[in-house]
Amino acid sequence: MSPRINFEAAEAIFDGSVNGTVGIEEEFGIVDPESLELVPGFEVLRDAAQSDPDLAIAVAGELIRSEIEIRSGRGEDLFDAQAKQRSHRRGLFEIADAQGLRLASTGTHPWADYRDQEIINTDHYQRVEGDLRWVAWRNNTFSLHIHVGVNGADRAIRVCDRLRTVLPQLLAISSSSPFLDGRDSGLHSVRSQIFTKSFPRCGIPDSFGSWAAYRAYLETLIRVNSIIEYTQVWWSVRPHLSYGTVEVRICDAQPTAAESDALAALITGCVLQAARDDDDGVPFVDVPRGLLEENFWRAIRYGVEGKLIDFEEQTEYDSEGTLDRLLAWTEPVRSELGISPQFPLFNGTQRQRTAFESGQPLRDIYQETLRDTESTYAPGTVI
Repeated sequence: MSPRINFEAAEAIFDGSVNGTVGIEEEFGIVDPESLELVPGFEVLRDAAQSDPDLAIAVAGELIRSEIEIRSGRGEDLFDAQAKQRSHRRGLFEIADAQGLRLASTGTHPWADYRDQEIINTDHYQRVEGDLRWVAWRNNTFSLHIHVGVNGADRAIRVCDRLRTVLPQLLAISSSSPFLDGRDSGLHSVRSQIFTKSFPRCGIPDSFGSWAAYRAYLETLIRVNSIIEYTQVWWSVRPHLSYGTVEVRICDAQPTAAESDALAALITGCVLQAARDDDDGVPFVDVPRGLLEENFWRAIRYGVEGKLIDFEEQTEYDSEGTLDRLLAWTEPVRSELGISPQFPLFNGTQRQRTAFESGQPLRDIYQETLRDTESTYAPGTVI
């Protein structure tokens, strides 16, 4: 058994987990101010962050050296996590500005060549590169992850099971990556296609039903030498064994802070409503993964401008109504907690594609998106 996965300790962590704690993780591309190309600035920003103890803990590396993540840490609730994250954002954008760098927040860079990017020098990501090769090299993507505390390992697995049908809906709402390799991909989330559809153990998971079944799944992967760390299971919703949380990992990075905050609020509502429904014994349709993939593809391709499948009714519905459906489902929990996510009329992909179809060059679109990111994630700290 791998010493990297202590299942008894993980179960104990879930037994002690507090319902409704929240953690926010946001990934940013590191960009040259003049060329707007991705540049390997992680180590520079990491070292600069050491002057602020809180920020030093909050920043983390991701797969490539031209990417940086900031983490709220544990918030006692959504609002505490958002307050912590706002402070971390401001600090990160300040040091980036001081180092002559900019930070970008879309699911993909519109034209950066993945062959120019370097894998970060950590044991975990060097292992990822060694195992996956081209699949790792090609994955120059940026996303938003939300952790929500769920008490009890069995309960956390059942919450993940209930959220499987929700994942394509969240992706459709959050899509912000229409461009890749200097062209319009025709997709609403090309990030999902090159990451989620390429990485192993990724995307919509199977339904496990219990902690024992999920543990057996991980133990099998360890036994046959597929993984040595549980973080090598990249499902779009998963139990996080170190934090005692359900982690939702399906969303593109958001161009504005308001959109990121709204998604954090919506996802928190989804996780807690799923937990409430489980406690109350509310029945749900346990849809086979093969059928859920139909909705996943539709979300990747059409976002909120196509149709999704209601598997309970066995009918299609206009995906532009996805947000209303999720708001209606989560209203009981959200009203108790005072959570009211506010989304713009059009998401990141829709805004970028509208500009592109009007004849604006990709560089101008990206430049404007960068300005939106800077002015909302850290207002007043950069020009």
